Formats: sequence, structure tokens, C-alpha cells
Amino acid sequence: MSLMDQEAQNRLLDGVHEAGQRVLDIYEQDFDVTVKEDASPLTLADTSAHQALTALVHEVAPGVPVLSEESAEVPWEERRTWSQYWLIDPLDGTKEFIKKNGEFTLNVALVQDGVPVFGIVHAPVLGCTWIGVDGRGAWRIEQDGAQGRTPLSVRPLPAPGSEPWRIVGSRSHGSEEFERFAAQLPAHERVSMGSSIKLCLVAEGQADLYPRLAPTSEWDTAAAQAVVTGAGGVVLEATTLEPLRCNQKESVLNPFFIVAGQRAPLWENALVRALSSSTEKR
Repeated sequence: MSLMDQEAQNRLLDGVHEAGQRVLDIYEQDFDVTVKEDASPLTLADTSAHQALTALVHEVAPGVPVLSEESAEVPWEERRTWSQYWLIDPLDGTKEFIKKNGEFTLNVALVQDGVPVFGIVHAPVLGCTWIGVDGRGAWRIEQDGAQGRTPLSVRPLPAPGSEPWRIVGSRSHGSEEFERFAAQLPAHERVSMGSSIKLCLVAEGQADLYPRLAPTSEWDTAAAQAVVTGAGGVVLEATTLEPLRCNQKESVLNPFFIVAGQRAPLWENALVRALSSSTEKR
């Protein structure tokens, strides 16, 4: 069974939805919160989803390596030899989960030669799932299945003065660089959101830009990156404006990046100036 065929996709979607139901069961109860070594929060939902999703991908694709946020650290000497692997964030937006605002997701990505070529982003409380396949497209799936798969496409960037741009910001993580960048853009509206849903808003054409000028890890973004690129958008490193890639170095931390429906000199130049100003201040 090819990892890109419909049978594999359906099995993965079913398994992610099953894991999402486990997470919902915990979400609707009182639950304990512990703190990991990096000071980030951890709940039973994180570990439960990790176990379910890692078992799922091992079932669908035996022998393909797996890296999950909640798995034991894999040495770089081993990871650097991987041409293909699964990258999982069992619960992206644990802070949103704890706040019970519904803005958290389960994320499964298949990475090939550093490029996320397949991704599922599932938001259990919102009742929707996004899926992207490299070169084939991206879709939104409502949980009840009534609408089937709705194809996704990024929207053309509005001409300045025609209508406000839509800029997505993090619910929990802002930055001075973000504010400097936004200050140089044409009239725009801001939307705050948690977890990888932010990238999916660009894929849906509900937003134009998502500048992430604060720390993230590769598992935070890989699945949603596949959705964005499948919908015709781009996910670029902020400093080089080259496509964001996974597993290129020992650290799993992402560089600053920007998600866009469409490239344009206006925002690219504003980003360069914002980051240059940040460097000068240091």
C-alpha cells in the first residue's frame, strides 16, 4: 500500500479521528497538568494521543521511522540518515487545551527528504480536519462527513487599498518582530488563533499571512505545512525566504518563518526590514 493512496489516507484519517475522540474524552473531564523539563505543560491527552498516533503510523507503514514530540529524543546521527519519516505532534496547543478554548490540534506529517509531503491536522472540538498531499491538493473535512472533502485554495493577496489584508497571530506567543513587521504592512485585520490552525487559515483563504517570529519546533508545523503547500501557498524561512525544511540540523527548532498565500515584494521587504531592525537592536 502506497503511503499516498486513498486507502492509506482513509486509514490515517480514521485513526487520527479515533485519537481525537480519546483527547476529547479527557478534555471534557478534570485533568492534571505536569511540567516538562523545557517548562512546557503536559497532560494525559498528550501522552494518550502520542501512543495512539505512533501505533497508527506503525500499522500503516511498518518500518518507517517516527519522531513525536512526546517520544524519546532521537540522536541526530540517526535522524540525519532518514530520507522518509513520520513527524507527529500529538497535541499542538496544550496551553489552549488547558484553557479549554478548543484551539488545539492533533498533527501527523510524512516528511520526505526534508519536505512535508503529506499532513493531517485535526481539531476535535471544532469538528474539522485538514489534509494536504504534495502535488495533489488540500481539503477540509467536516467531522460529520456531510460535506465530504472541500478543496482548499489560498486567496490572491488583495491590492493595497482594495480591502484589508488578513494577518494571523498567535493566541499565546507574540513578539516585537511581529509588531514591527505588521506596522509596515498596508491596512490589515488581525486574527488571533492557537496551534497549527493558524496555517490552515491561510490554506483556506481565510487569511493572507501568518508571520511566526517566535520559537516553534518542526512537529508544530510540518503537517500544516503540507496543507498550505497543497492549497497553493508557501511556508518560508523568514530570513532567507526559502521553503522551510525539516530534519536539516541537530536541533528540531524551526527558524522564524512566514506562511503566505502569495508572495509579494511589499510584505517580503517589510519582513527583511523588521528582522534587520531586530538584529541591530541586539
